[in-house]
Amino acid sequence: MNKTEKELRFLKIYSGVLTACCALLFVFLFKSNGTRRFEEIDVERINIVEADGRLRMVISNQKRQHPGSMDGVTYEERIGKRPPGMMFFNEKGDEVGGLVFDGSTGKGQGGSLTFDKFRGDQTIQFIHDEEPNESYFAGMKMNDQNMPLNELVERQREISKLPTKVAQDQAWRSLREEGRLMTERLRIGKDYDKSAIIKMKDATGKVRIELKVEAGGHPKMSFLDESGKVIYKLPPAGANKAAL
Repeated sequence: MNKTEKELRFLKIYSGVLTACCALLFVFLFKSNGTRRFEEIDVERINIVEADGRLRMVISNQKRQHPGSMDGVTYEERIGKRPPGMMFFNEKGDEVGGLVFDGSTGKGQGGSLTFDKFRGDQTIQFIHDEEPNESYFAGMKMNDQNMPLNELVERQREISKLPTKVAQDQAWRSLREEGRLMTERLRIGKDYDKSAIIKMKDATGKVRIELKVEAGGHPKMSFLDESGKVIYKLPPAGANKAAL
């Protein structure tokens, strides 16, 4: 064996030992049943998975945020367009809610924690929604959600192909009147005008009972018909607010 062959052999052995050491070090540092402590870590996305690899939660910035999925369908058109935060997934891989936040000074901002109906969209939402003028709603919404999300996405695509906006609006109006779209049924919180409110709505989203305490402290309760007309209210019209 000449000198060159000996040097090549040495390099092969050295390379093999070094690779083995690196592999052992990697396993030691990142083995699945271990716990490691970090004082600080910068990361763009973290996937929380089960032992078999099933995705259960994503913590991500906007660029890498999961676009959402339902019944095995991933909504690729939403890649990079969803807010940063956390997304939750059930054992089937369907999205079932999330915690998101977005906005900036002068453009409005907000955040929400939502929980979804099985194969549907959000039914409970804890929300802060701030307008550019700094007025905001902070509270809770509860929704009726009756159409499977994949069907809703397909309807959206079909309606977007209708020739005029009038036709598109009519198609959405028909779906809402049929009770097929997500409809807000209950809203509780601090409203944009600084009043404390409870609004109860019918299946089409029309307010039927509204309880309110205005920013100045005056309480009100109104009952409305399906056209939005007040049919009864407390205190009665003409009552002296100072006496309340």
